[in-house]
Amino acid sequence: MLFLLGYCWYLCLVLAHLSGAAWGLAPAGKWDTFNIAPRTKTVYPAAIHSTSGVVTGAELLVGKKGAAALASGSWVTLDFGVEVGGLITLTIDAPSPAAALALSFTESPAFIRPNASDDSSFPAQNTTFDGVLRVDAPLASGRWTQPTYSLRGGFRYLTLVASGGEVTLADVSCAINFMPHVTDLRAYEGYFYALDEGAQDVDLLTKVWYAGAYTVQTNTVPLDTGREVPFAPPGSWANNATLGVAGPIIVDGAKRDRAVWPGDMGIAVPTQFVSTNDLLPTKNALSTMFAAINPKTGALPESGPPLSQQGSDTYHAWTLIGTYNYHLFSADTDWLLDVWANYTKAVAFLEGKVDSSGLMNVTGLRDWARQGGGGHNAEGNAILYRVLVTASELATYANDTALSLAWAQNATALKQVFNDVFWLADVEMYRDNATTTLCPEDANSFAVVFNLTQSEAQKAQISDGLVGNWNDIGPVVPELPDTISPFIAGYEVQAHFEAGNDARALELIRRTWGYMLTTNLSVQSTLLEGFTANGSLAYRYYQGYNDDPSYTSHSHGWSSGPTSALTFYALGLTVTAPAGQAWVVAPHIQGGLPGAQGGFSTPLGWFGVQWALAGTGGLRVEINTPTGTDGILRLPAGAVRGTEYVLDGRAGRFEAGAGVEIALEGGIHVVMFSGET
Repeated sequence: MLFLLGYCWYLCLVLAHLSGAAWGLAPAGKWDTFNIAPRTKTVYPAAIHSTSGVVTGAELLVGKKGAAALASGSWVTLDFGVEVGGLITLTIDAPSPAAALALSFTESPAFIRPNASDDSSFPAQNTTFDGVLRVDAPLASGRWTQPTYSLRGGFRYLTLVASGGEVTLADVSCAINFMPHVTDLRAYEGYFYALDEGAQDVDLLTKVWYAGAYTVQTNTVPLDTGREVPFAPPGSWANNATLGVAGPIIVDGAKRDRAVWPGDMGIAVPTQFVSTNDLLPTKNALSTMFAAINPKTGALPESGPPLSQQGSDTYHAWTLIGTYNYHLFSADTDWLLDVWANYTKAVAFLEGKVDSSGLMNVTGLRDWARQGGGGHNAEGNAILYRVLVTASELATYANDTALSLAWAQNATALKQVFNDVFWLADVEMYRDNATTTLCPEDANSFAVVFNLTQSEAQKAQISDGLVGNWNDIGPVVPELPDTISPFIAGYEVQAHFEAGNDARALELIRRTWGYMLTTNLSVQSTLLEGFTANGSLAYRYYQGYNDDPSYTSHSHGWSSGPTSALTFYALGLTVTAPAGQAWVVAPHIQGGLPGAQGGFSTPLGWFGVQWALAGTGGLRVEINTPTGTDGILRLPAGAVRGTEYVLDGRAGRFEAGAGVEIALEGGIHVVMFSGET
C-alpha cells in the first residue's frame, strides 16, 4: 500500500512541476493568491482613503471610472492598495487661471496630509522636509505626467490638493518604475506555500514570503533613479542620480536611500534568488562596488553612488560575501574571474587589519547603525570569518589553490580565537568585545548561521539567550537600544532554525513580520526598515534619523529575511554548489507546520520540494531537481519515528535514534517514512 501511495504522489509531482521545469517559471497554484505584485505596470487607485473639503465624484477616480471635482482648499487621498513606485499621470481641467495642484506621497497612512510627503531626501524633526510636488497655475488642461526627476520610488497613498480655484481630475494612474527590464512583475521563478497552524492567520508565513519577494522587486530600479546628493533643498526631492556602472540595479529601499548597500544585499539577494531569480541587478550592484575600489589600499566603499560613503569594514566585507552569494546562485564564473583581482585585493585589505591578537581590529566604524562596533568586535570578526570561508571556496573556482588553502587556514585560526575571546561560559552567549558583558543580537546570530560555534549545544544556548531580548513584536536589539531591526532579526530567524528550534524561528516570524504586515502604521504589503520597541515608526530616532518617523522606509530589502529562510529551512531546499550542481533537502518539520511546498529556478532548471507529515511520526517528501545534479535528503535524529522508508518504491532502513541521510541523483523522487515504531 505504501508503494502505491508513493507512486501516485510521484505521478502528481511530475504533473505539478512540468510547467515550471519547461518554462523557468514557478508552477501555478493557490500560492499565487498571495503574490501582491501588480498585474500590469500601469496601476490605478484601488480605493479612496479619505477626502477633505468639497470633493465631488471622488469614487470615480478608483479604477479610471470618471472625473472628480475638487474645490479650492480641498483634497482627496487615493489608495493604491499596496506599495507602488513610479510616475503619476492624470488628466486636469481647471477653468480658473489661478487654480493650482499639489501632490503628496506617503507610505504610511499616519503621514497623509496636504502639505507634505514622507521625508525621503533628509530626516527632519518636523517630518516635512520633502514637502509636496507643485503644479503651479495656470494649469494646462489635458494630460499631465510627473517630471522624471521627481519620481517617488515607494508610496501607497497619493493626496491631490486643489488651490486657487476648482480643479477637475480624472484618469489618475502610476507607471511602475521598478524592475524596468521585466514586463510581468508576477512571473516568479520560485514559490512557497505552507499552512501556519500555529498562527491566528493560517496563511501568515506564505504572506510574509511574498511580502519579502515584492519588497525586493520594489528595490530593483533603473540606473538613473537614485537620490540626488547633495540632497534636494527643503520642500523638494530629486531621484535622478546615477546609481552605478549598469542597470537595472538593486538598492536598499524603494523610497530611500535608493543606493547600493552591500549589507542589505546579504538578506535581499537570497530573497531575490528564491523568488524571481532576477540576479542581473545584483551583478550590476557588485560590479559597481568593485569598480569603486581604492586601487592602493583595496578598500571598498560602504555604499554605491551617489552616496558613495566610505569607512565601513563590515560593509566592505558584505560586498565579498555578496560575491559568493551571486556566484553560488548563478554559477557566473566568467564574472567572478573579471573581478577576481579586485576581490583578492579587498580580502587582503581586511586580513591586513588582523593584529597580533588574531582578531581583526575594526577601524572602519560605519555599520548598520549598531553602537559599539570598533576594535576587536565580535560582529566584525564574525563577518570576517564568513568572508574567509566563502573566499576559500571561491578560490577553487578561480583555480587559485594556494589562496584557497591560506584563507581556509586563516578562517580556522580566527574561529578558535573568536571563541576564546568572546564566549561567556556563564552567560552562554558571545559578548560584543573583550571588555563588555553586552551580548549582541547580530554577533550571536552570525556566529550560529556562519558556523563559528563549536558544538550543537552552543547553538542551542545562543538560541535560548536570544529569546531573552524578545517582546510581543520581536527582539529588542541590545546593540541599538529601543530598536527592533528586521535586518538582524532575519539572521536570528536563521540562527533558531540552525539550532534546531524550528517552532521558535517560526514564532519570531509571526511576531515581527506579522506585526509589520498588520499594524495600521505600515504600508501592509512590503516590509519596514525598522521600528522601535513599542512598534512606532521612529526607527533610529536618536541614531542619525533626527527623530523623523516619516523618514523610515516601508519597503526595505534587508527586512525580507523570512523569504529565503522559509525556503532554505522550513521547506528545507538549498543549493550547495553553483546553480545547484549539488543540493540538500533538509526540511525543518518540527516547528508545528503540517507541511510545506515550494521551489526555485537556477540556470540548471527547476528545483522543487513538497513535504507533509503523515500519521504519527511519518513523513512524505517529494523532490524534483535537474538531471545531472546530486543531492542529499537529510533529517535530524528524532524527526521521524521508526527505522524504515520507501524511496521511489524501494524499501530502505536507517539506524534507530540516528539522523537520516540519503544520497540522491537529480530527477523526481518520492520518499515515504511510515512512522511506525
